[in-house]
Amino acid sequence: QVQLVESGGGSVQAGGSLRLSCVASGRTFSNYAMGWFRQAPGKERGFVAAVGWSGGRASYADSAKGRFTISRDNAKNTVYLQMNSLKPEDTAAYYCAASALLPSAFLAMPEKYNFWGQGTQVIVSS
Repeated sequence: QVQLVESGGGSVQAGGSLRLSCVASGRTFSNYAMGWFRQAPGKERGFVAAVGWSGGRASYADSAKGRFTISRDNAKNTVYLQMNSLKPEDTAAYYCAASALLPSAFLAMPEKYNFWGQGTQVIVSS
């Protein structure tokens, strides 16, 4: 089992920045692809960004490209999501997810992730 705990959410004005963190416990962190997904009220959970296992490449949703950066620190069992130039449409609950040895072709697919955090809320006001 892998336990994931997100933090770093909050309320910001449009144009501001937030950094989300997700700490994992349990198994060998470097063997897990890590993803960030978000869900706004009344909408389905959608892909934001992901990073492959063992130094694999990062992948981003079109809405996140150029504004968000995902990174991981295997020594700290932590994945980060740096969010800049935030927009009101970024308002959502953000979830961290993990999947062991996930091929890069599947990084954007929430159904491929086995473990999920409880979520952290991001509110961006105009």
